[in-house]
Amino acid sequence: MNRFVSAGAVFRRDPILGYGLAIVSFAAALLLRFYFRDTLPPGFPFLTFFPAVIVTAFLAGLRPGLVCALLSGLASWYFFIPPTDSFGLDGASALALGFYIFIVTVDITLIHLMHRAADDLRGEKRVTESLYDQQRTMFQELQHRVANNMAFVSALLHLQKKKVAADPASASSALDEAQSRIETMSRIHRRLYDPASVDLPVAQYFQEICTDLLQATGAKNIVCMVDMPTIRLDIARLTTLSLLVTELVTNSLKHAFADNGGTITLKLERLDPGHLALTVSDNGRGLPKGESLATNKGLGTRIVQSLATQLGGEIKSVPGTAAGVAWRVVFAA
Repeated sequence: MNRFVSAGAVFRRDPILGYGLAIVSFAAALLLRFYFRDTLPPGFPFLTFFPAVIVTAFLAGLRPGLVCALLSGLASWYFFIPPTDSFGLDGASALALGFYIFIVTVDITLIHLMHRAADDLRGEKRVTESLYDQQRTMFQELQHRVANNMAFVSALLHLQKKKVAADPASASSALDEAQSRIETMSRIHRRLYDPASVDLPVAQYFQEICTDLLQATGAKNIVCMVDMPTIRLDIARLTTLSLLVTELVTNSLKHAFADNGGTITLKLERLDPGHLALTVSDNGRGLPKGESLATNKGLGTRIVQSLATQLGGEIKSVPGTAAGVAWRVVFAA
């Protein structure tokens, strides 16, 4: 049955094949009716035509079924309903034609409704399969992200352990720093996996992250400006970019400003159809003399370099900045 239905889909998709089937079915039914003309008793003018109409409607659909029904009705009326070989109409012939019209109308209508129901069912099946694939992908991505985050936490604790080993007196501050970074990661992920947040424009999303960081650190007189186009990033890159922005903004909040405050700017640019560039800058006191990203071996520096690598890019300082510092990473769009 499934093969029969699948074969019928070919006729329903191609009108030429569908109407061709209608004509062939009608012609075959007419030839059979002529063949059995002398064998069948009177009163069976439509005997071979009913199956032709049903098969055509089932395989080719509504319109070819109607064409086959119309041709079959006219042929039966002309050749097999008295007075034969004419379109004469009396009470008996009108009753026979009315019976034929009623039967084929019911048959074609039921078959058409069956096709509609089957099409709706197939559409719902496709939607269900799409939702299932989406949920499976999201679950796999979530598993992958959790595994990556656990590895990130493990690496973070390993780096802090090395710091404590070199300076045991810094144990308390190292643990506080690790706790702060893990809590920040937790806030980012709560925001990421909140459907309302993921659908936000990226500018608003990162503005809210900056607001969270300003509140968490208790920074005063510091403004975070976000300049980003309307684009959409997948969750994996959005997570990595969020962690990178968090690290750079936190670094500015800790080291860049005196009591009079300042401004942190986030700018995302589309360089070409395949690449984006993120620049995080501040107008603070800048790096200490003689220090650069290459010479700085601190934990924060290693973290941002690792995150930039995850994006497929490399973080660099932006030359020519009059005041403060600016970091830029180019990554695939």
